[in-house]
Amino acid sequence: MAKTSFSCSACGASFSKWSGRCEGCGEWNTITEDQGLSSGPSKKSLGVKRGRTIQLTDLSARETPPPRACCGVGELDRVLGGGLVAASAILVGGDPGIGKSTLLLQAAARFAQAGVKTVYVSGEEASAQVRMRAQRLGLADAPVQLAAETNLRDILTTLEAERPQLAVIDSIQTMWADHVDSAPGSVSQVRAAAHELTTFAKRHGISIIMVGHVTKEGQIAGPRVVEHMVDTVLYFEGERGHQFRILRAVKNRFGPADEIGVFEMTGSGLSEVINPSALFLSERGEPSPGSVVFAGIEGTRPVLVEMQALIAPSPHSQPRRAVVGWDSSRLAMILAVLEARCGIPFAGLDVYLNVAGGMKISEPAADLAVAAALLSAREDVALPADTVVFGEISLSGALRPAPQTENRLKEAQKLGFTAAIAPGGSKTVSVNGLNLRKSGDLAGFVGEFFGAG
Repeated sequence: MAKTSFSCSACGASFSKWSGRCEGCGEWNTITEDQGLSSGPSKKSLGVKRGRTIQLTDLSARETPPPRACCGVGELDRVLGGGLVAASAILVGGDPGIGKSTLLLQAAARFAQAGVKTVYVSGEEASAQVRMRAQRLGLADAPVQLAAETNLRDILTTLEAERPQLAVIDSIQTMWADHVDSAPGSVSQVRAAAHELTTFAKRHGISIIMVGHVTKEGQIAGPRVVEHMVDTVLYFEGERGHQFRILRAVKNRFGPADEIGVFEMTGSGLSEVINPSALFLSERGEPSPGSVVFAGIEGTRPVLVEMQALIAPSPHSQPRRAVVGWDSSRLAMILAVLEARCGIPFAGLDVYLNVAGGMKISEPAADLAVAAALLSAREDVALPADTVVFGEISLSGALRPAPQTENRLKEAQKLGFTAAIAPGGSKTVSVNGLNLRKSGDLAGFVGEFFGAG
């Protein structure tokens, strides 16, 4: 049951009970009961008052697709599923300092320049600080309306009066709902603020983008239910030592999930990368042991990245297994399969695996590329520089085909690769200038390319 509170309309003083005279300012009959930001029927009323009849439709009903607004940044429009959907709620998460505020300020400016009335509300910075960033990014003349506020009631009242098409809230952890008895950033405050903002977006047809901080595990801080409330959840990823940033859609009701947009952090802000594969491979030198190019799929886009492995004798009784950009438990599985099915031990050896460029790979099709990099590093044998590798490895040592084989091969051919190694069950496709070599199982792959097995 929510706690009832009262406040003075003249001076704003809060009280736990009503009285005729305000003790703060001395005014009479100015104390009123505070109402929640949204109200609904109580449990008691549900049993007495009948609700309205809901209109039902069948599955064959045809509806017009929701209208979308494009900002002109191709990578952002791609991740959103083709543009910003009206009355949608979007949650953007990322590590501190990764560039979330920079990305959204640039996005707000581009939407505003495209004719979308945009309001940017910052709860972390003063308006002057946001203007300084806008000047550094060359966006000082963008028609974005700016505010610095954390009181959720005041923000919703302002949005209702201004009626923008897009509102950016930076960040949800700083919002304070005065009907919730807890500090800003707490679980209850984050949940209440996200619910109010999402409901407001649906009720008034305003698209709202909320920034969310992440925990040390990489998850958006606060209750998990917040991610279920919103329509789209985006994660802004990247390593601070790299200039690349990845905007990844992990949930999208209006487009494909796992779609990515690639940006490059420059002195003047974030610039979109039209061809990520060429950028990720731009610093790749001569072929060396432990270096293998993986032809992957991120959402609907084929992406080529370099998998790097290093094998060294371990001075410790427990060898190290260090992974950057891939699943460490899956690396342990690949090492176990290589030892059990191919007779290649890694005991007493430190294993280091890295995905070049700060990219994070999650699809199982990277298994064969990882195994090839590990074997290349262990045997000190370099694979040809014009070869890409992809395929999933099962616990039995069999190789399973990866989806969208043709798209992977076309992307490889476009970047100048002439050969590809894939599982034997992969769909046979013909790509001009590219030779597809297939392996039935992991032992056969090891024997053919590394002379063991």
